[in-house]
Amino acid sequence: MKAHFQSKVFETKVIRLADTEETIVVGGRDKFPLLPKAFAGIKQIGVIGWGSQGPAQAQNLRDSLEGTGITVKIGLRPNSSSMVAARKAGFTEENGTLGEMFQVVRESDMVLFLISDAAQAQHYKEVFANMKPRATLGLSHGFLLGHLESIGEKFPLNINVIGVCPKGMGPSVRRLYVQGKEVNGAGINTSFAVEQDIDGRATDQAIGWAVAIGAPYVFMTTLGYEFRSDIFGERGILLGAVHGIVEMLYRRFAMEEGMSEEAAFTASVENITGPISRTISHDGILAVYNGLDAAGKKVFERAYSHAYGPAFDILLEIYDEVSSCNEIRSVIMAGQRHARFPMGKIDGTRMWQVGEKVRAARSGEPPIHPLTAGVYCATMMAQIDLLIEKGHCLSEVANESVIEAVDSLNPYMHHKGVAFMVDNCSTTARLGSRKWAPRFDYNLSQQALPAYDQGLPADEKLIAAFKSHKIHGALATCATMRPPVDIAVIG
Repeated sequence: MKAHFQSKVFETKVIRLADTEETIVVGGRDKFPLLPKAFAGIKQIGVIGWGSQGPAQAQNLRDSLEGTGITVKIGLRPNSSSMVAARKAGFTEENGTLGEMFQVVRESDMVLFLISDAAQAQHYKEVFANMKPRATLGLSHGFLLGHLESIGEKFPLNINVIGVCPKGMGPSVRRLYVQGKEVNGAGINTSFAVEQDIDGRATDQAIGWAVAIGAPYVFMTTLGYEFRSDIFGERGILLGAVHGIVEMLYRRFAMEEGMSEEAAFTASVENITGPISRTISHDGILAVYNGLDAAGKKVFERAYSHAYGPAFDILLEIYDEVSSCNEIRSVIMAGQRHARFPMGKIDGTRMWQVGEKVRAARSGEPPIHPLTAGVYCATMMAQIDLLIEKGHCLSEVANESVIEAVDSLNPYMHHKGVAFMVDNCSTTARLGSRKWAPRFDYNLSQQALPAYDQGLPADEKLIAAFKSHKIHGALATCATMRPPVDIAVIG
């Protein structure tokens, strides 16, 4: 896709990512004075829902727009259990910032539709019917577009339709915004999309929304590419794959290599969420390999070579399921099932109980385990290659496959385990992780480890492609725009 756009309000910048150029907007608190112009004609922004993204975005918008005369109002179902939480955050009926869902839709000039994906599929017709003509519909996920495509329907032609999609879970969006109150540019990188622009205002409204929720770096995508990369990514390296990888590696280290349970957890989970994520975040994927000694590099190369193919196999299946909208249909059906049978826990096994002891006894960072690094980096690179093959721009590839993993999501698993990471995300992400993590575990256990144990050599061409890959240069550019503070996870 061509990732270039123009803004009438914000200064744009062209960056070079490997062999491509993209237009971006650099956000920050110094851009907040431009928000009234970006939101010209908008008197009220209605935020519908109080799930993963709703609380974070509503509070960030309210804080950023303070003194502008633009109201941020929450819309919820009558008697919603979220009413209490919204009031606690300062949104109340008395001050005119909390109301019934469809009443808020009717009175708002911009409607941010942030209820769960399955609920969007259930309620979108009522939302469309209640929106003002020439109002703007905002989405933080392309799921609804995918659903409409799957049933042959479209957005109403008399409204703007935009997307602003933070590359991190809602709690991260709020946490970094709060942490960065004294630091310009602290926040979560965000993509934006303009699906429908009826009056020439949609691009600046989308960028304004992104800047207002704290995005330090705003890049362009489409809702179609976004839902494919996002739903795919969370089933891949962001959530599903990393969960499957650590389960597989923990068993390997504890049962086949004779490590203690604590050592096995450290060599698997602690390695990925600690030194591997930190190294990738600050210095890139190749730095993980370059930091190993000669023997470690040989282990990495063989692990990488034998894990890449089995990982790519599952990732290709996931992408096909997402792109065909099968995964979207699966989420909607799952929502109906889970009305009777809620999602179960995913951290009750012995492995995660051991993890509690390991986290409590931490004293410094362990060295990178080359087998763990090889498997993890191979899966990450397989996801990168697949998204590039499918036509996604490099900024989206870098964010959905690398930056969101190491800067936004893995810190949550590092803090309190896999459930704390997965279950702070959307219902769609939680479902996808539970569905696909076992597939990665199985494929890598059945194919990658046996090939490694048989002593099969590394694939020299594959390793050479890894070392020379254009993602390394792209990540180096992205690193110059990473948030100036690391997320401090609490809870």
